[in-house]
Amino acid sequence: MKVLKFGGTSVGSAQRMKNVCELVLKERGNIVVLSAMSGTTNALVEIAGYYERTNAEGAHLCINKLREKYLLEIEALHESAEYREKTTAFVDSVFALLHSFASTEYDDKIEKTILAQGEIMSTNMVTNYLQEKGFKVRLISALDFMRLGENGEPDSAYIRKHLTEILNSDSDFDVCITQGFITRDAAGNISNLQRGGSDYTASLIGAALRAEEIQIWTDIDGMHNNDPREVEGTSPVPHLSFEEAAELAYFGAKILHPTCIQPARYAGVPVRLLNTMDPSAAGTVIDNRMVPNAIKAVAAKDNITAIKIVSSRMLLAAGFLNMVFEVFERYNTSIDMITTSEVGVSLTIDNTSKLSPILDELKRYGTIVVDKDMCIICVVGDLRWGNVGFESRITNALHGIPLRMISFGGSDHNISFLVKMADKRKALQALSKALF
Repeated sequence: MKVLKFGGTSVGSAQRMKNVCELVLKERGNIVVLSAMSGTTNALVEIAGYYERTNAEGAHLCINKLREKYLLEIEALHESAEYREKTTAFVDSVFALLHSFASTEYDDKIEKTILAQGEIMSTNMVTNYLQEKGFKVRLISALDFMRLGENGEPDSAYIRKHLTEILNSDSDFDVCITQGFITRDAAGNISNLQRGGSDYTASLIGAALRAEEIQIWTDIDGMHNNDPREVEGTSPVPHLSFEEAAELAYFGAKILHPTCIQPARYAGVPVRLLNTMDPSAAGTVIDNRMVPNAIKAVAAKDNITAIKIVSSRMLLAAGFLNMVFEVFERYNTSIDMITTSEVGVSLTIDNTSKLSPILDELKRYGTIVVDKDMCIICVVGDLRWGNVGFESRITNALHGIPLRMISFGGSDHNISFLVKMADKRKALQALSKALF
């Protein structure tokens, strides 16, 4: 059994839904995870925002506009009046639910319920289309097996137990469809998977069932070896280890959230990134294999701020770094890169919402220098310290670019550089020319 996930762009119209159905029917007996139609979640966020501000009129107008879009797609999706009416009736029940919140006091539970409706509608539409074509389709609600624990993280044991029971109760289907993104919290209320959304759902399902493979279908043919928006002639990377993929995702490759495939990694289930617009493309396979002595890709993370703390009090002082880190912890601000010297520490952040109070506290410990509009350039591959020569190849490629920070040794798969945003394109192009 395989798990196939299709994002919002892949199911963004009636025609694209039909294309997805052609893909999923090439092999029978798989589980398909669907996102909401592209644009739907943003519209639902807007609707929730109107209700939060007690503007029911604004919510109703937005709901009606979204309904018009869906009715047009339903008209294009179905050939028979029977299924057109069936799908319309279901979608109208969802929009009636959305309208009903005008007479209810708004809270977090209502917001989560509103945001869940996009996936509920898309899975129903695809299920009805396949049934219209005569296929055996099983639609199972993610709310019946996806659950968060008390810590807010997915409850893997619960997911495995309940999903297995559901599938064992009726395994006679050509395709099984469920929603991504939505779940229940530990109290049983509707919630959502923040990190990676539908990708995370697919990974959790694949891990729970020990699937043969998890396929993530998007509008990009895998992870590229550089940013195609900045560098010409990039190409998909055929293979990445889970560690390499996580590094690239964290440092700028938007095709994956860095933590969403962790369940697959721990279960040893390979993940394949594929392109719905070009199904014949090989894409990128991610698994636990490590290809030695290979540089795989370059990525960039924008809008970085560097903070340098210089203090003679740091010299031979135990606990100095701990005091610095506690400042960032208090303001829930994560650190990307860090380098140290005898009397100073430099670090980077990408979330500057609490920058002012952070700097005020850090000034108690030393002199502060802040550099804004920076960019982290990350090179990923087999960068174990025994592989002589890789570091020099990389740094030589950047010989004409001022480097604010260099981070190497914290990972066997990554060497990172902090440069000015103005030098980003030049750095990416230079690395691509030297490495690929």
